[in-house]
Amino acid sequence: MSANKGWWVPPEGEESVSGKFLRKTRESPLVPIGLGGCLLVATYRIYRLKARGSTKMSIHLIHTRVAAQACAVGAIMLGAVYTMYRDYSKRTAPDAGEK
Repeated sequence: MSANKGWWVPPEGEESVSGKFLRKTRESPLVPIGLGGCLLVATYRIYRLKARGSTKMSIHLIHTRVAAQACAVGAIMLGAVYTMYRDYSKRTAPDAGEK
């Protein structure tokens, strides 16, 4: 056993949690952006909860959920469009060199 490291260490040959997170972020960078946008919208809407006026609580929460989901879906769509563009440009680049 190790001498009191104070934190869980993954077994040999496995990635640490932070290493895995950084690798996944490099593979698909828009996922953390979508998550951040979702959290930002939800935080703002919860902060504005007191100033909702005469709007019912359920309606305010539904609007909060829809706005947060819109950020997440928007990031997914941007990622899909970026991936399609990148794949298309890779496919057409060798074709342009052959002509």
